[in-house]
Amino acid sequence: MIRIVLADDHPVVRAGLRAMLAGEESLDIVGEAATPDAAVAAAAELAPDVVLMDLQFGCAESGADATRRIRALPKPPAVLVLTNYDTDGDILGAVEAGASGYLLKDTPPDDLTAAIRAAAAGETALAPSIAGRLLTRMRSPMPSLSAREVEVLRLVADGASNETIARTLFITQATVKSHLVHVNTKLGVTSRTAAVAAAREAGILR
Repeated sequence: MIRIVLADDHPVVRAGLRAMLAGEESLDIVGEAATPDAAVAAAAELAPDVVLMDLQFGCAESGADATRRIRALPKPPAVLVLTNYDTDGDILGAVEAGASGYLLKDTPPDDLTAAIRAAAAGETALAPSIAGRLLTRMRSPMPSLSAREVEVLRLVADGASNETIARTLFITQATVKSHLVHVNTKLGVTSRTAAVAAAREAGILR
C-alpha cells in the first residue's frame, strides 16, 4: 500500500484529489496539509511514501521550501509536485529542492496515479512538456540577478517610475538606470515591460 499525504491550501482541491484516488487499489491517503509547515509535520509524523505537493500556499514559504525540508528528514518520502504553476523557475526550484516529479493539475487521472506509483518506487515522474522544458533550461542556465536588481525590477513591475524607485531605495536615478541596463542585458531584453515578463517567466518575479 502506497501511503500519501495531500499538501494543498485549497480544501476543494484536496477533496477532489481524495475522491479521485479513493478508488485506486494500493493507494491510501493518510493525511492532508494546508500549509508548508503542516506538510513537513505530516511527512515526519505519518511516514507517507509520497507527498503530493502544491507550490503556492498563500504564505511566505512555498511548496519548494517545504519539499527541501521534507527531503532533509531522516527517512524522507518522495515529493511529487502537483501545481498550476509551470514557469521555468518554478520547475527548476522544485527539482533542485528534491522533488521526484512535477505534474500540472490538468494531468489526466491515469497519468497522476502512474506518477504516484513511480515516485513511490524511487523513479522520476515528469510530465512530457515539463521534461522538455527542464532539459532546455538546464542547457541554457537561468540568468542570475543581484538582490538589488531584483528589488529594482519588482518596483518596475509595480509600475514605479525611476524617480520613485530611487526615492524608495535611497539611490540616485542614475543608479536605477544602471541597474535596469544590467537587468536588460542579463535577461536579453530591451524594455522595462519585456524585463518584467522575462523575470516572471523565469520565476524571478511573481
